[in-house]
Amino acid sequence: MPVTPATPTARATPGGLAQISGFPTQVTIAADTDIEFWEKAVTPPGYDGGEPIDITTMFNTVYRTKSPGNLIEVTPISITAAWDPILYTSLLSVINVSTVITVTFPDGSTVALYGYVQKAEPQEVSKEDSDQPEIAITIQPTSWDGLGFEAAPVVAEVSGTP
Repeated sequence: MPVTPATPTARATPGGLAQISGFPTQVTIAADTDIEFWEKAVTPPGYDGGEPIDITTMFNTVYRTKSPGNLIEVTPISITAAWDPILYTSLLSVINVSTVITVTFPDGSTVALYGYVQKAEPQEVSKEDSDQPEIAITIQPTSWDGLGFEAAPVVAEVSGTP
């Protein structure tokens, strides 16, 4: 059986504009839009295609062969934030509650998705008076709208801004 070799492909100039700075990137939880934390660091959602499917058979002679899966996972959003202790009370109304989560980037572009606050873990409080107390918040994307339908993240790009 003939083998078709891979042919090199040249990289094209990307469209759009590269972000110059990530400041400020903010996260809105629709179930409580003014919840008592202040973002210091945000890891926006990403995509994960999952583990490769091993399609190696007894007819392979040199290489293990693999194929991509079919489903995509939206990765969690991580937030490190300053916080007010009243957040303990506010969290009770959003933890494990599916709602719309919006990440807003410095240029005004947004990505909105269905998800929930999975956990909020206060970090160690230091004896140093120069260290601000922080909390680590994890938001888990659900990729469904609560009615049983798959729902992809919705990206709204602001064109022409650096």
